[in-house]
Amino acid sequence: MATESLRERRADETASGLDAWEERDLPEPPRPKGLQWLGVVGPGVIVLGAAIGSGEFLLGPAAFVAYGLVVLWITGVATVFQTIYNQELMRYTMYTGEPAFTGFMRTKPSSTFWAWVYTLFYFFQTGIPGWAAAAAGAIYFLFAGEIAAPGSENTTYFIAVGAYLACVLIVLRGKKIEHTLEILNWVMVSVILTGFLLLVLFLTSPSTWVDAIIGYVGVDRQDGFNPIPPGIDPFLIGAVAGYAAAGGVVNLSLSNWARDKGYGMGSVVGYIPAAVGGEEVHLAHSGYVFDPQKDGMMERWKGWWRIVAADQWGVFFVGAMLGMALPAIIYVTFIPSGESLESLGVAAALADAVRTEVGGFVAVIIALMAAWLLFKTQLDILEGMVRGLTDILWTGNKRLREAGDVRKIYYSVLAVVIVVGLIILRLPQPLALLALSANMAGVVFLISSIHLLRINTRFLPKEIQPSMFRRVMLVLMAVFYGIFVFIFLFGGFPPNTDTGFAFNFVELMTKTE
Repeated sequence: MATESLRERRADETASGLDAWEERDLPEPPRPKGLQWLGVVGPGVIVLGAAIGSGEFLLGPAAFVAYGLVVLWITGVATVFQTIYNQELMRYTMYTGEPAFTGFMRTKPSSTFWAWVYTLFYFFQTGIPGWAAAAAGAIYFLFAGEIAAPGSENTTYFIAVGAYLACVLIVLRGKKIEHTLEILNWVMVSVILTGFLLLVLFLTSPSTWVDAIIGYVGVDRQDGFNPIPPGIDPFLIGAVAGYAAAGGVVNLSLSNWARDKGYGMGSVVGYIPAAVGGEEVHLAHSGYVFDPQKDGMMERWKGWWRIVAADQWGVFFVGAMLGMALPAIIYVTFIPSGESLESLGVAAALADAVRTEVGGFVAVIIALMAAWLLFKTQLDILEGMVRGLTDILWTGNKRLREAGDVRKIYYSVLAVVIVVGLIILRLPQPLALLALSANMAGVVFLISSIHLLRINTRFLPKEIQPSMFRRVMLVLMAVFYGIFVFIFLFGGFPPNTDTGFAFNFVELMTKTE
């Protein structure tokens, strides 16, 4: 780096009050061949695990059954945007060793301001343990042989509590939390996608496969090009856009997992170890960067970027596209078109419908897959939330860093989140909270895509800044999600006072399932 540019960058780095970066050499990237790639990629499969179990088993099926596979185009476009977005998150982390949250905190108006903003995003989007509750519905079906009915609230509550606490036991163990999640997600993604594929091949018709394919371009066989069906629920359409693929802060957690995986300069910074079986590891609160003009550094960078491309396009993108289409095909095959699905009971509803049409054995298989998938998604989202909040606290609070062990912060945050989650599980589930949670992912993307573009063009040297194509895609991503956030808040174009969340907030907040 030239002295002047380095001096300017140091001024940018410290403007928010955070420490400046130190300079090191970029580590050599792995050179995997064949099956060795499975050990090199990893962050993408963790996010994919959360992606398959988020919108696809909570809100996506409700939209597909109500309006048909024509709305798959929303999820397809969202997945393309998110794949590029994910790569840009990892670009920042590979250069600095910091998660993207730290980069956001380095911008104006202050690190404290952005710490509060993204903390609130986390709580509003992922603070409701809806995946544990949905898993409880599938588990109840396995043992009772029926969908949970009124009067079974205590039973499903304790099942949900058990699932939620089981997530805690998993993140407590293992040397490195990221590695634990990676292994679990490889198993889960492989089993779930294979299971869905077999169900689609043997239980559904080729005509439905065609509906899914043309649905990715907004076409319906009966109505032609029909991207937004008439009378569509703005809550639901905004939620589908928000939870398509991964969603909001779940994607943001990718940069934390990439850091802990050791991508680029992440291997210099350190990682968050587990409480049981993990050694105390020094986790730097500020990053390390490299000089791209130094001999050999750009060749190493290209090697790391090749790994990121494989992790995102080869694992996340392909898996997310299959993970959306396959369950959608199964749902529209067995559940009558236009039927209303309760968001926390959709998995059990599918198993019940399959039992009626095919038989109990296949229904049990589906319920088992759904229970495991939703439980695993709750684990990923819970861990990602706690990890993100831990990094925010670790970076922004010098007094906490003086304690020296990041595990103390991580597990303190985990304890608070668990207590809050258990309380929420006991409360009636307001429909407005579920809609707000899903649509908050769209708000996160609207803001963070521009924020990410800002830090990747302000803090990174020109040699490794994103191309013009990628910059344009991040701006288009903000526009895409901005449209759906507007639809959610105001009911469409023009605003509709009967359906817009902003016009019906009080009524919706008091309405329960």
